[in-house]
Amino acid sequence: MQPPPFEPAASSPGTIDFWFDFSCPYAYIASCRRHWLAAASGRPIALRPMLLGGVFAAIGQAQNLSSVLAPPKARHNRADVVRQAAWHGVPIATPVGHPHRTVDALRALLASPADAWDAVVDAFYAAYWREGASLADPAILAGRLRSVGLDAQAVLARAASDAIKAELRTRTAAAVAAGVFGAPAFVVDGALFWGADRMDMVVRAARDGWNPLVGQVDFRF
Repeated sequence: MQPPPFEPAASSPGTIDFWFDFSCPYAYIASCRRHWLAAASGRPIALRPMLLGGVFAAIGQAQNLSSVLAPPKARHNRADVVRQAAWHGVPIATPVGHPHRTVDALRALLASPADAWDAVVDAFYAAYWREGASLADPAILAGRLRSVGLDAQAVLARAASDAIKAELRTRTAAAVAAGVFGAPAFVVDGALFWGADRMDMVVRAARDGWNPLVGQVDFRF
């Protein structure tokens, strides 16, 4: 089976686009809640993998955000990740040496059959954020692909193809075009919401058409 077709548009009608990279702990937490999001909003979730480092490069953002934060904010961010994970009952452990290279994992996802994407996303996130395994290790990727019933050798061979490499670049460029600047990001009916803690807002926007920005043409802060 072929991967799902990708339309590089700002938002897919009727869906909630979920932009993510495996390297982001908040995207991991959001991914663990994506089925709740679909049920609460009444809309399907479109998985939108992107290379977060490519997004950062395109917008001029530092590749490792934690390296440029003021010490008090860096301490708060670490505490916040733990709090959010605990609040939602999501187990989490930071991998030694984080952040690890995730481009090969993203390509492996793109190279996987469409009906296996949910399982692959869960397997890769669990490897990184629960088991502390490096997704830069081909053996880890192969083992996780086999764990969800895929032919790991075939998937990884396809993941190394020029076509899959180009597709990841296209998807990353589409994320930037949609206004994405970090992970996780959700786009619903053209409106972008950033952060795992904005998912209740995403539900309101998707289900009820909630948009408090109407009329706020000159809001400043």
